[in-house]
Amino acid sequence: MALKTLLAAGAVLALLTPLGVAAQPAPAQTPQEVIVDEGVLRPLQIAIAPFSGQYGDQISDVVGANLRRSGFFEPMNPATFLQRDLTLGNAPDFPLWTQIGAQAVLYGSVTPRADGRNDVGFRLYDPYRRCQLVSYQFTATPEQWRRIAHKISDVIYQRMTGEPGFFDSRVLFVSESGTELNRRSRLAISDQDGFNPTYLTDGTEIIMSPRFSSDSNEIIYVALGRDYSRIYIRDLSTGRTETLGEFDGQVLAPRFAPDGTKVAFSIIRGGNTDVYVMDLRSRQVSRLTSDPGIDTSPSFSPDGRRLVFNSDRGGSARLYVMNVDGSGQRPISRGGGVYTSPVWSPRGDLIAFVKQQGGQFHIGVMSPDGGGERLLSSSYFEEGPSWAPNGRYIMYARKGRNGATRLWMVDVTGRVVGQAGYEGRGEDPAWSPLLDAPPTDLGFNQSPDSCPA
Repeated sequence: MALKTLLAAGAVLALLTPLGVAAQPAPAQTPQEVIVDEGVLRPLQIAIAPFSGQYGDQISDVVGANLRRSGFFEPMNPATFLQRDLTLGNAPDFPLWTQIGAQAVLYGSVTPRADGRNDVGFRLYDPYRRCQLVSYQFTATPEQWRRIAHKISDVIYQRMTGEPGFFDSRVLFVSESGTELNRRSRLAISDQDGFNPTYLTDGTEIIMSPRFSSDSNEIIYVALGRDYSRIYIRDLSTGRTETLGEFDGQVLAPRFAPDGTKVAFSIIRGGNTDVYVMDLRSRQVSRLTSDPGIDTSPSFSPDGRRLVFNSDRGGSARLYVMNVDGSGQRPISRGGGVYTSPVWSPRGDLIAFVKQQGGQFHIGVMSPDGGGERLLSSSYFEEGPSWAPNGRYIMYARKGRNGATRLWMVDVTGRVVGQAGYEGRGEDPAWSPLLDAPPTDLGFNQSPDSCPA
């Protein structure tokens, strides 16, 4: 996958400089296209001044943490800043920022309104070209400060990389507590950086395979009780929860179709596991596979026309694709090892998967035809990949040899890898699409950029 962005030579996107090569501002101003694909890159040195006003410091801290986690930015130490009297009405003193090597300067303010809401404005400058890259003003209630910080991060990420951001999103996962012999699992939801976790179930059932709908308003998951397995759908705005019905056999791995009208899942019945799809309007169920092997973990393509799933019908688990009506089933994985847990990228260009080989587990990606397989992350045990809404990052669960499972994140190059924000034990993450902004609570205005394309 290529990350494309337009920039002037030697200007602000020095994150594209190979590691070990000093970033020097070039005098030329000729636009050029830079394609970022694989390799080691130098993060962009961005100066983030503390925002003024209520929650200002917290907003700038969250923006800095988001941008650092993306792997493309390195927020600078505020102790090195030579200018501190930054106001939205004035441009920064550019030589004071180039002197310390800042390749971008961000500052902002939080201003209270008479209606109890806040205006949160910010500006991003390129100190080498001495021009404004982007300027926004958001309006929101004070308690929405963290979400505003995520939206600011998305704006900056898109302006600087040319790709959509992923910060204003949420993660659904299974939170774990207790011991291996007495484990308690609860369905949890949090911001994508792990903050503001909320627990949606009480731990009396074993929770598996939580997934978002395409609009983030509904979720689906499996609950296992003492003598039952059920698929539940929950409306996050109302809390209303309903079951898809009773099935003859154990249900596994449900996932919404992109348009939200269908759900694909597997049923273990009579010693066999097959893929089914349910029309949510009629509740009619259709069987898509009938092979004697184990067919499970179906995932729709973004256009809803195909499904990827894993099956051991050939002797060991491999990845297969089929049309949404079950026709055209064919294998796509070609390497050795055991392939499981496939999930189609929201862009449609890649399929993420888990591969067990050589005594380790790996998170990998391949094209939908099985070509270009790449392993991005490896450890003692990894499972449950889920795509960020921009299709560039994958969240998954990694278990250490001590038995503790944590949420991790890797980008599609394998260069950016590390533990995700949630500090507790968790597994089976599901990343939401970008959140919609409620028009009555969250508005924004954009000022034109002054930097040439």
